Amino acid sequence: MPVAGRVDKKFCCDMCRNAFNNRLNADGYNMVRRINNTLRKNRRILEELCPEDKCKTTKKVLLAKGFDFNFLTNIRPTLKGSVYHFVYDYGYLELDHDFYLIVRDKRSEK
Repeated sequence: MPVAGRVDKKFCCDMCRNAFNNRLNADGYNMVRRINNTLRKNRRILEELCPEDKCKTTKKVLLAKGFDFNFLTNIRPTLKGSVYHFVYDYGYLELDHDFYLIVRDKRSEK
């Protein structure tokens, strides 16, 4: 199809320009989409298990619901040397005997 219009025009129409850019970025977008979906799933699981500010659960329960321990948004060490792993506003702390303490970060409500 001939390209009409400006001298520096690269695409014949918006549809061709969009199709080109979608193909160019498809791999990167799919990777980001998969990571974001996993993070959202992890957060939903923590929120479901912890309707209050804090609660305890087991590793077995988390894994049964599909929680993926490889995906988190930040790590927060405490002054006592413990390390909380956060998925957005929900965090978990590994306790003894495969138990986990789940907490909700109240600072995120501000």
